[in-house]
Amino acid sequence: MAKRGIKVGDEVSITATVRRRVTEDRVSVSIPSYGFPHSIVDRSSKVKKGQLIELVGHVIHIDENRVTVQIGVPVTVDLDKVRLVTSYKPPVDVPT
Repeated sequence: MAKRGIKVGDEVSITATVRRRVTEDRVSVSIPSYGFPHSIVDRSSKVKKGQLIELVGHVIHIDENRVTVQIGVPVTVDLDKVRLVTSYKPPVDVPT
């Protein structure tokens, strides 16, 4: 188990900042501590430059102070940049 109780399988969110609209249905976002450009599909809202947006995904790997989150593609960020949404509960075997 990692710091702050984040573990593999947990659903977490990352707060990203909208950089610009790339196409009518895609926006470019800046993800803290990620260091690479990233764009997401955004068909429903009319987000604007500088607006904060929550990206939600599942933790697939933890390494010291970094965590990899699956948000369509794997994104590795600092552990302090994610917020726990739902803790993973493994399935319980039911006797037959």
